[in-house]
Amino acid sequence: LEDAQRVKSLIINQKEESELTMCTDVDRNDKSRICEPGSVKVIGRRQIEMYSRLIHTVDHVEGYLRPEFDALDAFLCHTWAVTVTGAPKTWAIQFVEDQERSPRCWYGGAVGMVGFDGSLNTGLTLRTVRVKDGIAEVRAGATLLYDSSPPAEELETELKASAMIDAIVMGGAEDDDDAGASTSQLMKEAQKKVGDGKNVILIDHEDSFVHTLGNYLRQTGAEVKTLRSGPATLAAIEKMTKEGNKPDLVVLSPGPGNPSDFGLSDSMDVLIKNKIPAFGVCLGLQGMVEYFGGTLGVLGYPMHGKPSEVTLTTNGKDEGSIFTGLPDSFEVARYHSLHGLKERLPSSLQVTALSADDGIVMGIQHKTLPFAAVQFHPESILTSPTHGLTILQNTLRFLNFADDDDEEDTPTSGAEIVAELEKQSVEELQARLRTSGMSTVGSKSELVVRLALFARKSAEFKGGRLELATLTEEELLALGQSLGLKVAVVDDDDKTVLSTIEACLS
Repeated sequence: LEDAQRVKSLIINQKEESELTMCTDVDRNDKSRICEPGSVKVIGRRQIEMYSRLIHTVDHVEGYLRPEFDALDAFLCHTWAVTVTGAPKTWAIQFVEDQERSPRCWYGGAVGMVGFDGSLNTGLTLRTVRVKDGIAEVRAGATLLYDSSPPAEELETELKASAMIDAIVMGGAEDDDDAGASTSQLMKEAQKKVGDGKNVILIDHEDSFVHTLGNYLRQTGAEVKTLRSGPATLAAIEKMTKEGNKPDLVVLSPGPGNPSDFGLSDSMDVLIKNKIPAFGVCLGLQGMVEYFGGTLGVLGYPMHGKPSEVTLTTNGKDEGSIFTGLPDSFEVARYHSLHGLKERLPSSLQVTALSADDGIVMGIQHKTLPFAAVQFHPESILTSPTHGLTILQNTLRFLNFADDDDEEDTPTSGAEIVAELEKQSVEELQARLRTSGMSTVGSKSELVVRLALFARKSAEFKGGRLELATLTEEELLALGQSLGLKVAVVDDDDKTVLSTIEACLS
């Protein structure tokens, strides 16, 4: 994939095209000295050739010798190759002689074979290491044009030399007397993966990329089980939790349609109830946005299989973000029409990444719960595998409930909460109400109902599912009165009701 990007950049690079054009025109000139008129032809233009750590665009030029010339004439008329001298050759060679601090000696020469049939086959001594008297010598260079970038040319020479230098200094399997394994292999085996010992459930929303996503998750070391979305999967997660095998992470896969088509709100209810961290991809992000009170929009132009550059926000650069260790901007793959509207996101969600071209939300993370999601596809070939894997590794590393260690079960349904409260005395109920600033007047049944309502609304508020700012004055008053709070609206601008309820539920 990295090679494909390099090839793309080479093909559109005008400096590289000018450099190759100059070399080819000089080469055609060299051949024209000794070849049959009309036989010198370019039979391949800007073709790709792959070398160790390097990719070249090359032209292939052929010519047929005139009868009075032979292979040695062909060799000598090209000496030395324009790729290592420049042009015009005589002046370029004189410039090299005047400016370079040491003679090139063997560099840019040729090694080859003269056949008994009069043929000659040679290659330039470029990617070459010369070893003499126990000392290895490596040389590298680059072709300079007026529009060359000095830093880029310097990096090119370092890249060309790096393969030979590594061949000299790095040990191989034969250098390990004990294990017979390379140092790099031993290091790989010694590295502990972040997903080792972790159990991940991947909920499939009938997507065509889910198994690649599962493959990436398994590369973190995690044990991954893929389950088709629906009531049976949620029941299986509930069962695993009750049996003490609660998943360490649930991944909400991409998929077609809307989050409601797959009941993502039901999935989120189960995850929050059982305190299971979650990571969403594409549809998974959209489901989280809707669940916590946000709104989805539709793109004017569907982004299916399209590349986009994403830029991390300040929150996305924080330590503990799923983007930790990634560049501030990088290219990703997009497959979506729906998206979370930035201006309609709930306050409980923070934006961690945006698309550079159209400003669409590309990443979110909950402020208090271990939930995060991306709108793009980390498993696509348009997203660097290194970046995709890093995101998933960060997800397993950072998304977890802080109090998730052997805690006692707490009641979650309305009936369970009421049953638990009924066990308490009137004095105990009044003390709890007093702590939250609620009225302590009423029968025991009224106090129980008031505290049960408080427990549910407080959980919704802290989980980001209750957005008080979106409620009307009448709804705020009704909620405040039901909680036993002293609330009243003085005028349209008065925020007393809102702040009183927020203080109570917090």
